[in-house]
Amino acid sequence: MRQTIAGPFADTRAADLVWSLDHPPIAPLASRVVRAGAGRVELRVLGASHQILVDLPDHALTETVACLPGADPGLPGHTAAPVGGRHYDFASRVERPGPDHFASRVDDIVRAVDGHPGGLLAEFPGAPYAVTALIATAAARTVHWRTWHAYPQTGELVVTTGSSAPSTAPPTPERKSAGHVL
Repeated sequence: MRQTIAGPFADTRAADLVWSLDHPPIAPLASRVVRAGAGRVELRVLGASHQILVDLPDHALTETVACLPGADPGLPGHTAAPVGGRHYDFASRVERPGPDHFASRVDDIVRAVDGHPGGLLAEFPGAPYAVTALIATAAARTVHWRTWHAYPQTGELVVTTGSSAPSTAPPTPERKSAGHVL
């Protein structure tokens, strides 16, 4: 699902982003709900950042990656922990594809997310290649999500992956290969 955001491109660079599991929900500029068995995952675009709201029968979680005033910026490269009786996993990386490859990298992401049944693609008018893209998938009682935040003014692309699985679930192949997907 593609949406053009009515507001201006807000976040400025990857180093300004903060990761949080305890920030309250923020009113989104765009959102999409993806069914996850008896639950749901809501993908939310907040400027050039995101919130993932997981609402399962046995579990609720809010992941925020955004510029949060008063919080120390920085994203963990990887973190995994029990959250609400389930296993939560998060990874992030910042890519700097260079001026010759940034646009084609963003074009690849746009094509992949735009037609995905669990995808949300937000574009900002007047800011070519400033996109925020999210995908959520669910299998059995496990949900996965992936996000991309493109910062054309700095040539940065922030890529995150997350999942919430039953505590007894082994690492999934999607998580193991997260570094090689788009």
